[in-house]
Amino acid sequence: MPDPITDLLRSPRTVSFAVLLAAIATNLTGETLMKHGMNQTGELTFDARALLRAFTNPWVVSGLGLAFGAAVLWLRVVSREPLSWAFPMLALSYIPLLFISRFVLGETVSPQRWLGAVVIIAGVFLVYRS
Repeated sequence: MPDPITDLLRSPRTVSFAVLLAAIATNLTGETLMKHGMNQTGELTFDARALLRAFTNPWVVSGLGLAFGAAVLWLRVVSREPLSWAFPMLALSYIPLLFISRFVLGETVSPQRWLGAVVIIAGVFLVYRS
C-alpha cells in the first residue's frame, strides 16, 4: 500500500525545498558572520587598507565561505526548479533574518519590518502552492 508521507518526502519538489532551506540557513549564517566581522573592522571604503582589513577578518572570511556554499546549494535548486518558483522562496529568509538582526546582532527592528516580513511570507506560501 502506498504511503503518502514517504511519497511526499521523496518527491522532487520536497527535496528541492529541503536543499533550498539548507541554502537559506547557510546564507543567513554567512551573512551574520560577515556583518559581525564588519562591525569589528568598521565601514568598508574602497581603499587598500580597508579592503585588506575586511578580507583578513576571520569572521568575514568565514562568512564568505558560507555564502559560497549557499550559492552551490542554490545552483542545485535552480538546476531542478523553475526560477519563478525558486527565487520567491528565498524570501523565507526574512523572518529568521529579523530574529538574527534583533537578538544576535542587537539591531533595532521596527514593527513595520516585522509586519512586512509576515506579508511577504504569505506571498511565499501562495507561490509554493502553485
